[in-house]
Amino acid sequence: MPDVEVSDRVLTIPNALSFARLLGVPLFLWLILGPKEDGWALLVLAVSGFTDWADGQIARRMNQTTRLGQMLDPVADRLYIFATVLGLALRDIIPWWLAIALPLRDLLLTFTLPALHRRGFNALPVHFLGKSATFCLLYAFPLLLLGDGDSTLNLLARVFGWAFAIWGTALYYWAGALYFVQLRHLIQTVEPISGRPGRS
Repeated sequence: MPDVEVSDRVLTIPNALSFARLLGVPLFLWLILGPKEDGWALLVLAVSGFTDWADGQIARRMNQTTRLGQMLDPVADRLYIFATVLGLALRDIIPWWLAIALPLRDLLLTFTLPALHRRGFNALPVHFLGKSATFCLLYAFPLLLLGDGDSTLNLLARVFGWAFAIWGTALYYWAGALYFVQLRHLIQTVEPISGRPGRS
């Protein structure tokens, strides 16, 4: 498969979709915590999921892959996860230990950034396990929100939602562990920029 050309452009269709996804985060939180319009909140999540898929497709097909887009996409995913777990915890739909566990993993990973930056990297490539974890979690939380009730449909949504949540959380931490393994290999094989020959 040919290498993807990554540009420094800002004004692209995929970047516009990513910004739109980011604007949906506070809207989603307001919908589930203010008027408690769960149907509209689920629609926001559905639109977010579609734009997440669409911006990647457009970036590849129209050769609009950018460094900004590569940064915005995972940031938007994590903000949606954080906003959703916060909203669900405040609604007593999920326990607080789960709402804390997921952002805690990302907080731990931020401590790896200085080592990456010293070697000229902004982030390590996202691997399949991390994408699978995000996929599970982004399915889990809408189902758990839909499961907030006493009907048979609510019960089924809760069961499937918790299945996705448990698997997603386990994969999320497994992906984090692999990230640290990747970082250790990078530290052992790549010298800091300041230590390379010909660099000041």
